[in-house]
Amino acid sequence: MPYIILLFQAVLRIYQFLMLIYIFMSWIPETRSTQVGRMLGAVVEPYLSIFRKIIPPLGMIDFSPIVAFIVLDLAMQGLINILL
Repeated sequence: MPYIILLFQAVLRIYQFLMLIYIFMSWIPETRSTQVGRMLGAVVEPYLSIFRKIIPPLGMIDFSPIVAFIVLDLAMQGLINILL
């Protein structure tokens, strides 16, 4: 059972890392149109779009990824507590 929890944590941490890379790619023009950018967008954008519908950008700043990180971390902690 502990191995399943560790595997679950590792997968969610990798997903958070991919989200962070995708967010940083928005700061550099044309990186999201590359093959890597499109691949990351296909993986990360469905999750981020949920929060973008709820929290609109304020000017040029999009706070929805911050909320997405917090929700993912809380879900990960909650599921680990349930499994333990």
